Amino acid sequence: MKTLKTLVLGIALLATAQFVKADETVKAVKSTKNNAVDAYVSAMTTGQSTELNNVIEENAKFSILRGNKVMSFSKSAMLQFAAENKDVRQDCKTNVEEVEGNEDMSIVKVEMNYGKFVRTNYVTVANTGDGWKITNVYSVVK
Repeated sequence: MKTLKTLVLGIALLATAQFVKADETVKAVKSTKNNAVDAYVSAMTTGQSTELNNVIEENAKFSILRGNKVMSFSKSAMLQFAAENKDVRQDCKTNVEEVEGNEDMSIVKVEMNYGKFVRTNYVTVANTGDGWKITNVYSVVK
């Protein structure tokens, strides 16, 4: 009976160790350039922001030119905006185009055409130690 208890306990410990190891594997997955850009576009156009927090660098800067004034926001402000607009689908046509890029960074132009005006977002993503992350977004509305 004592041997049976020891065997069951050993199997339980082994199973627990496997689950913990599996969880570490999931956390080790790093975002790609396309994942980062897709997460941003999805958050801005469809209100689906589940991956946004994972693809924004902690000190990222978000700026928008409104008239002659540049307004700047932090990662936390951007995430709050995304949460407030959860599931809000924008009535726009979206075009995504890489303007410049290499193995370390990329600038991607995201145009959101609303018919009467166009919001152009220049999204800078960098290959950080934790995968590709958004480091800067500069938006212009015309």
